[in-house]
Amino acid sequence: MLSTIARAAQQPSRMASRAFVSTWSSVPQGPPDAILGVTEAFKRDADPKKMNLGVGAYRDDNGKPYVLEAVKKAEAILLEQNLDKEYAGITGVPDFTKAAAKLAYGDESPVLSNLAITQSISGTGALNIGANFFSTFYPHAKNIYVPNPTWGNHNAIFSRAGLKVEKYGYFDKSTNGLNINAMLEDIKNAPKNSIVLLHACAHNPTGVDPTQEQWNEIAQVVKDQGHFPFFDMAYQGFASGDCTKDAYALRKFVADGHQVVLSQSFAKNMGLYGERAGSFSIVCADADEKSRVESQLKILIRPMYSNPPIHGARLVNTVLNTPELKQLWLDEVKTMAERIISMRTKLRNHLEADFGSKKNWEHVTNQIGMFCYSGMTPEQVDKIKDDWHVYLTRDGRISMAGVSSGNVKYLAEAIHNVTKD
Repeated sequence: MLSTIARAAQQPSRMASRAFVSTWSSVPQGPPDAILGVTEAFKRDADPKKMNLGVGAYRDDNGKPYVLEAVKKAEAILLEQNLDKEYAGITGVPDFTKAAAKLAYGDESPVLSNLAITQSISGTGALNIGANFFSTFYPHAKNIYVPNPTWGNHNAIFSRAGLKVEKYGYFDKSTNGLNINAMLEDIKNAPKNSIVLLHACAHNPTGVDPTQEQWNEIAQVVKDQGHFPFFDMAYQGFASGDCTKDAYALRKFVADGHQVVLSQSFAKNMGLYGERAGSFSIVCADADEKSRVESQLKILIRPMYSNPPIHGARLVNTVLNTPELKQLWLDEVKTMAERIISMRTKLRNHLEADFGSKKNWEHVTNQIGMFCYSGMTPEQVDKIKDDWHVYLTRDGRISMAGVSSGNVKYLAEAIHNVTKD
């Protein structure tokens, strides 16, 4: 006689006969990330002349990732100090946040004493902290106005925090420049006390920045309407090569009495992409307000990630607080900015002089920072990928970091050929 176990083994299990249905079977496939999708397609391409102009990370003139000498020297100093790996406080490494604040607002800024500031997981983390703080504590309507277009992650970050994302006019497709009139009009017509997101410098994705005179106009309209300015500054120093010049908008608003908030990142200007070093700060009215705001920032951050990573913050702190390293960094970030600017000049010259393009390419040199809104249509972007093996996002945004002395003429020829008809 068969045992109970043996009989069970000979009979199909009732459970096994049923079709297995996973708990997650109804989860839909999400769309691929626009930037990562470009990189994946680029990697699959075997053509030796292929170019990746999608990723927003600096490359040297040989197309290689670049680790700054100032960062290498700071790393050596930290290694000699034999530091422990204990948790930082919830708001991070104090010397780092102090140095970050001075770099952004100015060494002698009067707001430093009443600045509530916390370390963040780079700029993305800072934006998330800010979005959630506004969602919880901002006493007015939770509308945030962002430029059209803006960095793709802005919409997702603010929406998930419960803010209503609206857009203000920014980019003028007819000139590939700033539509200042639409920008001022839309900000003026926004409901009073709205939150207005502003790119401090090197606007992503267009590379189009207001002039200082236009920033003065923007600051006045924002003040007249009682709006709250939320600055995103990911490229200080990297845009023009001058940290003071790149901080003009932020410092102008502060000087005019705006209680700004700021998302700050060191990914681009120190090449610390993977270290995720950033900060979020709020200008407060007095010491008591600063204390209360800081207490709520800690409560907000604690369930998010509890404590920020320390290594990147220590690197930034060492660079900014060691005079010779700070000067070396300032020189290096200027060199990086100037390389990008020189690639813009060469690209435009090749288009106009070598290939005789009849189109207006002034915007290539008028725009600033890592990205150039080329003016190419989605169809032209598809064609430049298929025919020339040049990869970029379908909005025509070029990452100028991917352009080098060795491929800039090839890029100009490719652009000319897909845009000449």
